[in-house]
Amino acid sequence: MKHQPVSPMLSHTVCQQARLARDPRFDGLFFTAVNSTGIYCRPICPAKAPAEQHVSYFFSAAEASRAGYRPCLRCRPDSAPGSAAWHGTHTTLYRALRLIAEGGLQQQNQQQLAERLGISDRYLRKLFRQQLGLTPTQYALHSQVLFAKKLLHETQLSITSIAYQAGFNSVRRFNDAFGKQLQLSPSAIRRQRQPVNGNGIELELSYRPPLAWNEMLSFWQARTLDGIDWVADQRYGRTFDYLEQPGWFEVCPKTSSSLTLTLHWPGQQGLAGLVQHLRRLLDLDANMLQIEQQLSRHPLFSRALLSGLRIPGLWNSWEAGVRAILGQQVSVAGARSQLNRLVQALGALVGTDKRLFPTPQAVLASDLQMIKVPALRRQTLQHLATLLLAEPDATPEQWLNIKGIGPWTVNYAQMRGLGHSDIWLAGDLGVQKALARTGSCTTDTDTLAPWRSYATFQLWCQTGD
Repeated sequence: MKHQPVSPMLSHTVCQQARLARDPRFDGLFFTAVNSTGIYCRPICPAKAPAEQHVSYFFSAAEASRAGYRPCLRCRPDSAPGSAAWHGTHTTLYRALRLIAEGGLQQQNQQQLAERLGISDRYLRKLFRQQLGLTPTQYALHSQVLFAKKLLHETQLSITSIAYQAGFNSVRRFNDAFGKQLQLSPSAIRRQRQPVNGNGIELELSYRPPLAWNEMLSFWQARTLDGIDWVADQRYGRTFDYLEQPGWFEVCPKTSSSLTLTLHWPGQQGLAGLVQHLRRLLDLDANMLQIEQQLSRHPLFSRALLSGLRIPGLWNSWEAGVRAILGQQVSVAGARSQLNRLVQALGALVGTDKRLFPTPQAVLASDLQMIKVPALRRQTLQHLATLLLAEPDATPEQWLNIKGIGPWTVNYAQMRGLGHSDIWLAGDLGVQKALARTGSCTTDTDTLAPWRSYATFQLWCQTGD
């Protein structure tokens, strides 16, 4: 019996048309399973398209695997972008999937994950059963195995290293799960050797086009900090600290639907979570087809919509908060000058010419006299650092109790530091300038939900802010 898509956007007919056209805009939104071969594929698979009577559709690779299908070795479902078609209507489930992808069920149990989401364990299991036909732990295990398969295809890491990087505690457990989940063996995939790359780990990051890469680079370029992040030759790069291990990465276009990631990071475990974190920072799992269809219906964008514009992210909400606090009531260039002073004084060195963004500990230990701002702003930074050291999981909404932090700062941190898709910066000067230019004074943004962050960036790009 065929699995019928339930999303209004992805009817059976839409799925059929998308796979026959090999439309990359639908890559990762559904998977095509072929009953006669027992294989499931991405919609963009280059293999000859099977007859419709032999095809079933699934919203996730894990769901197709659980139904008894094995992944195609040509289109490699392990490389498909994430974000299912119902993102936006089931935001709690989407948050759960993101946390699981970042290692949420390797660092805590299912009950703790549910508490972090603000729901009961029973409701969490219900969401997964309804949408995926799986439990959270089943989905997490399959995600680990698919990531391991990607590493086997694209890197020269040993099978032992791959097992640990994918979140398994032993090679035996890894081999067992790999065989049961994919009906393949790691060694069979590893026979397809890749050339050794001495310049770090290199991976392909797929996305659904379009992608306004030049515009995103321009946005980052105007805000780069010396030693922290950089833009050159169509590449974006930055430093980071992940699981107390410093590193840096660069990304550049590879094809019309993928980027090449070059990663320098010495950690022995946690690579799956790190790659997912980078995908969030680059906003590669956004479903631009769905987002732009909705934005284009609003009067603000009925005639002007920059296709493929995503959210150029920051490493975390702390960094976004600091940038926002020092950017209050000053130009982008002015904020950049103050941030560079902070980075040069408090940012730990990575190698000889790179730095990490200053930590809350470093900010709290300093009098911050290197930045030329009102004393209240220094106090605001220190109070924020104090809060995050006491409560590392404190959400930006909890920052509002700190003097000097208002809704704009909180919203900016949520949008760029956490990848929140539904932030409308109504009081932002750039947004107001864009609205004035279009002759609109509308405050009716409800019809833009849950994609108001994308609307905000569209307006910023119109004004060049």
